[in-house]
Amino acid sequence: LEEQFGMPYVDIAPLGVVETARCIRKIQEIVNGQGANVDYEEYIDNQTLYVSQAAWFSRSIDCQNLTGKKAVVFGDNTHAAAMTKILAREMGIHVVLAGTYCKYDADWFKEQVSEYCDEILISDDNGAIGDAIARIEPSAIFGTQMERHVGKRLNIPCGVIAAPIHIQNFPIGYRPFMGYEGTNQIADLVYNSFTLGMEDHLLEIFGGHDTKEVITKGISADSDLNWSKDAKAELNKVPGFVRGKVKRNTEKFARERGFSEITLEVMYAAKEAVGA
Repeated sequence: LEEQFGMPYVDIAPLGVVETARCIRKIQEIVNGQGANVDYEEYIDNQTLYVSQAAWFSRSIDCQNLTGKKAVVFGDNTHAAAMTKILAREMGIHVVLAGTYCKYDADWFKEQVSEYCDEILISDDNGAIGDAIARIEPSAIFGTQMERHVGKRLNIPCGVIAAPIHIQNFPIGYRPFMGYEGTNQIADLVYNSFTLGMEDHLLEIFGGHDTKEVITKGISADSDLNWSKDAKAELNKVPGFVRGKVKRNTEKFARERGFSEITLEVMYAAKEAVGA
């Protein structure tokens, strides 16, 4: 259209807070270049502050707990490139590998993601991406339905971001993936993919629904480790039916590392080790 009819175009996919703003500013640049006089900065600020919650979420303690977690991204060129940028640039997540099966756009894809990931894979071989995921052992995958199957076999959670895709990923309700409202959906997808993947680990330390422990059970005195006042107070905040398991597993963590006292720092370290 540009070559034959002189029609300007925008090729920035509005996925994520940063790219959505870039897309809108490019539109502003084009229409102003055609004689208009528009300023979309107020709109961008309003949408970023009050419609998108992604910027707020990225500063929250929940998102900060994901900082440095390893992720693999694979899919079509547009979605995989955008997700790589969102994870690395907007959420502080370590993208170990980013890839696409769109070989015809290999150069564009490499240009887009090279500064946001450690490794790039351009392939339409499902076995190759499966082998790469198995080698890397990320905390989460963001890919197609094929990577979701790989994740199932490797017990790694996967958020589906691109085709091929399952019907379950097409909800009936309004859930856009692009624009400012889309940033909320992406943030939910990322957070849920990581945290739901911790479920088995959490069950190991917190126990399941079949616990026989008394709900009102407090801190037992029969322990060879000392608990600081702050640590005792923190432990007492844990629901009674899992408090005993948290106590035993925290003490196990401390003994394995040679700690003689349970402090708040030791408790937090034990909890963090669960999701490592």
